[in-house]
Amino acid sequence: MPAADTTPYAHGTANVLRLATAQALAGANAVVVYATGAIVGNTLAPSPALATLPLSIFVVGMAVCTIPAGAIARRHGRRAAFLAGTGCGVLVGLLSALAVLLGSFWLFCAAMIPGGAYAAVVLSFRFAATDCVEPERRPRAMSAVMAGGVFAGVIGPQLVTLTMDVWPPHLFLATFLAQAAVAAVSALVLVGVRLPMPTAAESAGGRPLGVIARQPRFVTAVLCGVVSYLLMNFIMTAAPLAMRLCGLSQEASNLGLQWHVIAMYAPSFVTGRLVERFGAPRIVFAGLGLIAASAAVGLGGVDVAHFWVSLILLGVGWNFGFLGASALVLECHRPEEKTQVQSLNDFIVFGTMAVGSFASGGLLAAFGWDSVLWVSFVPLAAAIAALAVSASSRAASATV
Repeated sequence: MPAADTTPYAHGTANVLRLATAQALAGANAVVVYATGAIVGNTLAPSPALATLPLSIFVVGMAVCTIPAGAIARRHGRRAAFLAGTGCGVLVGLLSALAVLLGSFWLFCAAMIPGGAYAAVVLSFRFAATDCVEPERRPRAMSAVMAGGVFAGVIGPQLVTLTMDVWPPHLFLATFLAQAAVAAVSALVLVGVRLPMPTAAESAGGRPLGVIARQPRFVTAVLCGVVSYLLMNFIMTAAPLAMRLCGLSQEASNLGLQWHVIAMYAPSFVTGRLVERFGAPRIVFAGLGLIAASAAVGLGGVDVAHFWVSLILLGVGWNFGFLGASALVLECHRPEEKTQVQSLNDFIVFGTMAVGSFASGGLLAAFGWDSVLWVSFVPLAAAIAALAVSASSRAASATV
């Protein structure tokens, strides 16, 4: 191993750039899954209520694979975890294409498990970026990597639009093959990431996770991350199918999803600076407020404009809420505890998100689009209340 790899910040700029590029490519894979999952599911499923089951399994795969991915990173380094994840990204594309070719709903569901594993590894890129730079630059580095998702917002929907009808009569078959190719390119980018190998202290793991998890600050950070991601997935999972049920075109759905993903990641160019200037709790407050505004706009109508504006507000709200909550997580662990604490945070976030993903399809099928939006206000209220209590506690501690 080159000596430069033992100095954490020696390749900081190059690492962040590669991670941002990989975020763009890998994020496009996730966009393809969200743009097509419910539609393919609705075509192949034995019951309309199961239409969003593949997306729910995708989220379960994210949750289940976060802890193993963290263990690989802790023992063998983050790059090993990244390459394992991109291998899963190739696999999900190939299996999904085969499922469409065979008309197999259950094979399509099974394909979503490695897809979720890939997405879980990709979301760890943001934490890997904080290993590349000095502590005072960590929010900005994390934000810069997430900004790569702007390009995912363009690549993913256009990949769907340009390839969905290439292999008639098998809708989206060529899309999934293209998705596998994009994942392979992402692996080539990640090969060049140069991060230090785990130290003996990091392999030992630090304090017990139970001790860390009981910290009020960690509980608040996780709750805010859960609600931000839960509601983004809850609403976004249902939106493409809701647009189709409302008589809107697939192209309109693809564009709506494109602008949503751009809105998820474009604020990342400034979110890190906003966190540094105003503090993570205020940015999380703003994010939760924007998600509430998204639901309110969606309740105002079912034409293209309402869906698009709602999805854009949802994307920006997720960015502020999720990145702000991730910055709070960085305050809750020691350096040697980072991979296991970050993996625990993501496991809880994605595990809870799976519940919302399962519920989304059932609510949409049984009660309609409005019910999905009304339910969103309940977890929002809980997260805002917890954040307010945490902010009050911090203020009280600061004055003592």
